[in-house]
Amino acid sequence: MSSRIVILGGGESGVGAALLAKQKGFDVFVSDGSSLKDDFRNELQLAEIEFEELGHNETKVLSADEIVKSPGISEKNELVQKLRANNITIISEIEFAYRFINNSKIIAITGSNGKTTTAALTYHICKSAGMNCVLVGNIGTSFARQVAQEPFDLYIIEVSSFQLDDIKTFKPNVAILTNITEDHLDRYEYNFEKYIQSKFRIAMNQTKEDSFIYCLDDAITIKYINQFKIVANLLPISMKKETTNGAFIKDGEMYVRTGNEYTAMSVFDFALKGKHNQYNTMASCVAAASLDLRKEKIREAVTSFQNLEHRMEKVAMVRGVEFVNDSKATNVNSTWYALESMEKPTVLILGGIDKGNDYTLLAELIKEKVKAIICLGLNNQKIHEAFANCTATIIDAASANDAVVKSFQLAQKGDVVLLSPACASFDLFKNYEDRGNQFKKAVRDL
Repeated sequence: MSSRIVILGGGESGVGAALLAKQKGFDVFVSDGSSLKDDFRNELQLAEIEFEELGHNETKVLSADEIVKSPGISEKNELVQKLRANNITIISEIEFAYRFINNSKIIAITGSNGKTTTAALTYHICKSAGMNCVLVGNIGTSFARQVAQEPFDLYIIEVSSFQLDDIKTFKPNVAILTNITEDHLDRYEYNFEKYIQSKFRIAMNQTKEDSFIYCLDDAITIKYINQFKIVANLLPISMKKETTNGAFIKDGEMYVRTGNEYTAMSVFDFALKGKHNQYNTMASCVAAASLDLRKEKIREAVTSFQNLEHRMEKVAMVRGVEFVNDSKATNVNSTWYALESMEKPTVLILGGIDKGNDYTLLAELIKEKVKAIICLGLNNQKIHEAFANCTATIIDAASANDAVVKSFQLAQKGDVVLLSPACASFDLFKNYEDRGNQFKKAVRDL
């Protein structure tokens, strides 16, 4: 008799896991508390996978041999707690997909900031070097869907802490931890150490044949790294110290070493600008070098990379005012990095669903660089209170269009309007992409 897999959540990762489970001969059932998107519903129907939406049939869910839980579902969920009480194994979609990759390799990237850029750049380098590789995970296609539909020799996976919470055997050949800052604390009982432990799970199954890339300049990573038994080959990156292995930047040159050879290149040739992107670029280059990719190929790829949509994306110049879409900045640190790279007076569009944000981190940069703040969220009181003494103008906007029109009225020729919200988007938008797209449309309509 085939093993029964129940999948909680019918989004991209849930449907990907369902398609893979069906392909591998499992008895599959998908259960979602809300309504499914039409595309996902159609896919499940076509694949003849049983599913329910707008609620959970507990008898069916609790009859599972194993549960694949979507990353969006919290441990506090009543059904999850019942499953735990019944000792039913709960795994994440990346854990499930990992069982079926045969001899493929994995580069997995996690971290509070920079993981999407690092994942995309790592993919660009590997692809440019001729590897048979694919980019999956948080970025778009789920890992499980990719394994089911078209396997590759190398998977580059952007992994969230929520996905790492439910791994058992998942083991990347190369793991990158970009940095750790306070984020998603609402999901970790406002206990920062629980979130830190989640991030370090990326290395927990690695062996000495694998590599672990981390930032030597990130205070939290360094404070906690020795609490975890990491047996992988350690490859640190730094701008402050010279490292024997990994990478460092000194006097405008980046040096990368993973074995006997080292590669050097000028940071002025990096396609990605800004200090934070120098860290992302170092991490990607070390990952590529640890797979023994040719250094000429790594060099070429780093100079030819195109930035991602919704991440410091230049939208348009309208009557001398530049508009930049950084909708992917869903936490305070991301917005800090965005502001740090601003060289012109800035009108900042900020706000959304607050995840326990500490805005004091932004105060100095706002005093220095921001002439006005437009609040884009349903509840903006905390932003008003945090920055009342930092800038003369703080006004509310009811929509992306309203925010763009108001920011354009406040900006002068030579200024930048920056959408970098520091918050999640679910109060007014479907997701950060929807927020960024509405912003771009509003700019084009000016």
